Amino acid sequence: MAKGVTLLIVLVCGVVGQALSPLYILSLDDQAKLKAVFEQAQPFTDLANAHYSILGLKLFSATIPKAQEACTYLKATVDTSNVQSVYHATSAAKALGNCQLQVSSAQQVLSTAINDSTDVATIFYAVSALTTLGLQINAADVIKALDAALKKDDGVLASSYALHIANMLPKDTNVDKYFELIEDVVAQADEVDEKYLQFDSLGHTAIFVDGAYKLAAKVDKTPLITEDQAVMFANYVLSRKSTQTVRNAYYVLLATKAFSSNKFQIPVSFALSGSMAISSTEPSLQVRVSNLMAGDLGKLTVKATSVTIRDGNDAHLSNTAMTAAKEPSVYQLNLLQSKPAPGFYNVELEASPAKPDKRLIGLGDGLVVVKVTTEVAVENVEVSIVDKDQSITAKTVKVVHPRKIDKGLEADHHQNVVLKFNLRDKSGQPITVHQTFVRLANLKTGQEVIFTAEADTSKTYKFNLDVAESGRDYFQYLSGKYTLELIVGDAVVQNPLLWNLADVVLKFPDEAEAKPVDKTRYTAKPEIIHQFRKPEKRPSVMVSNAFSVLVFVPLIMLFAVWAKLGVNLKNFPASPSAIGFHVGLAAIFGLFYCYWCYLNMFQTLRYLSVIGFFTFICGHRLLSHIAASKSKRH
Repeated sequence: MAKGVTLLIVLVCGVVGQALSPLYILSLDDQAKLKAVFEQAQPFTDLANAHYSILGLKLFSATIPKAQEACTYLKATVDTSNVQSVYHATSAAKALGNCQLQVSSAQQVLSTAINDSTDVATIFYAVSALTTLGLQINAADVIKALDAALKKDDGVLASSYALHIANMLPKDTNVDKYFELIEDVVAQADEVDEKYLQFDSLGHTAIFVDGAYKLAAKVDKTPLITEDQAVMFANYVLSRKSTQTVRNAYYVLLATKAFSSNKFQIPVSFALSGSMAISSTEPSLQVRVSNLMAGDLGKLTVKATSVTIRDGNDAHLSNTAMTAAKEPSVYQLNLLQSKPAPGFYNVELEASPAKPDKRLIGLGDGLVVVKVTTEVAVENVEVSIVDKDQSITAKTVKVVHPRKIDKGLEADHHQNVVLKFNLRDKSGQPITVHQTFVRLANLKTGQEVIFTAEADTSKTYKFNLDVAESGRDYFQYLSGKYTLELIVGDAVVQNPLLWNLADVVLKFPDEAEAKPVDKTRYTAKPEIIHQFRKPEKRPSVMVSNAFSVLVFVPLIMLFAVWAKLGVNLKNFPASPSAIGFHVGLAAIFGLFYCYWCYLNMFQTLRYLSVIGFFTFICGHRLLSHIAASKSKRH
């Protein structure tokens, strides 16, 4: 039992200790791209974009180009009767530094906007503008209005604005209840692939992150955000760093800046500095250990805890110290000194600060991927002509790279062409690569066919060309002289090869002598024409006329019986209903005829609904009249 409890404790501690590591970093190149986005926003056409552009450059501590023109634009564009417009203009003007806006009339507008019926965003704009202008804020009125607004809307954006509002209130104001909103907001975030944590938009996420850390600094309490959650928020924000819109660029910078300079949680990034390729010209692995803004974390001790080839489990190196490079925050390790085999390697990293810093997240969770490259040499190359039936080698020629076989090689359809060779890396060890092709090209027509050379268990590559079968399947029996070229390449090969090693005369059998081939395999098939069944032979015209006459026999018999019975119209009621009923009945029969000739069902039903209703009414009255007449007689 005690052993089981101990094992459980170890497992729990191991899971807790596995903090995530940031997937991205806002590198110096990325920062230059964001600066360009902010600078290209000029000339301004929108007050909000002007605000985000100027504040973005201010966060970079960069010089704002054409500052005087920007100030003139703010003065001309600000609408002092609109709270949001005043917020954008005053924030941008303050960032410019030497830009005084004439917004004295806006104080009344800003103060009036803070009331019980205002939404949280408007309260944020008003409080922020008042703070920027250095005007007094009535904390009690703000809290009353903010509480009323949060009752109507406590979503992510409203709650995030509430964090900023609470941060701007006077120091002696109790804002603990707003600090507790942080945990509630984090609970509403969406987790994606166990790597990203996000809200509905980048703006919502960035506003929350910035507000949470600012309010936490005000109350001097660690925000209720776990280390893993902080890293996943950062992953989402930095996944959008390639944005080209001014607003989103500002949000990316705002949140990244918050993650890099707050008092509580700073994710540590381990990122390659320079190329991922390790070669004889660049033997050292270089890693930048920094915050998410590529900023220096002070003096660190960095070591590679494990260097493992990607397809294996055995560590090539372990617990190897790295040395500081000339560039700040960059540490290096000469990997080639340990003579690693070519391939891709996972390098696990760990850093520890000279002075303990509880803010740093993920010091022991660094991981980078590098590839060790090498130069490849082709050895033991030989081309053989082999008789298929007796398996006798008719001719074998050896050649050394990069020379070409000067003797003519010939092979007919009774023979095979066999190519064998070995590949070795710079250290002389046998190596296999991903791309080994043999190219045969007709010198006269330029027609080419490319085959794959495969390595056996001893890492010897072999290519076997059956002249007869390949002539049918690939060469269309086109005999002639072909160049034989070897192509070698791989992601870890520094010197890919294209080597013309021989000319070979291939003699294919005549097409008539070869095995029959389905020539119509890729040709158009005959057109399929559907043929209807031939109609059966019809009876003669005399038979058709006879049956036509027979159709009218019942009608003739009907009139004959009526004449015998003395049918007459003496008792036909001369009333509108009787006439209407018979007219309607005749119209229905006429409608059936029209349906048979040219009407469709829907048209017929539409007309029938009208005629039928009329006939029904007339018929009902006619029957009622007949029944009443009979009752009078009796």
